[in-house]
Amino acid sequence: MALASPGARERPLSPHLLIWRWHVTMAMSIFTRVTGGALYAGIFLLAGWALALVSGKETYDLYMGLLGSFLGKLVLFGFTVAVFLHLAGGLRHLIWDLGKGYAKGEASASAWAAMAFAVVASVAVWVIAAMTGAL
Repeated sequence: MALASPGARERPLSPHLLIWRWHVTMAMSIFTRVTGGALYAGIFLLAGWALALVSGKETYDLYMGLLGSFLGKLVLFGFTVAVFLHLAGGLRHLIWDLGKGYAKGEASASAWAAMAFAVVASVAVWVIAAMTGAL
């Protein structure tokens, strides 16, 4: 019959953010999850715009003034980056579902490409909006 040890053994630590060395694929995974949450929160911006639209001119002008402020534009720019980053992350996963892009170099390159795409596409959208007078 086996004898139990007199004291409880220490449990092993589960890997977490303070133990793992950061790398780009880890960061992209976290960014994709965070932007998914940000998109849920951003839906309230769209719902607020729709409610302001049907509530009359004064309410709509007040809401658009809020969105047109520096803080409002900063939030909208962050929402734009979140849309494009989450889109790029979803495309990476679609490629992985096809069985491609699992090699370490490919995964890192696609993570950098996704982040670069999100920034460039967001800046492009805002430059076009500024050029057309939408800002």
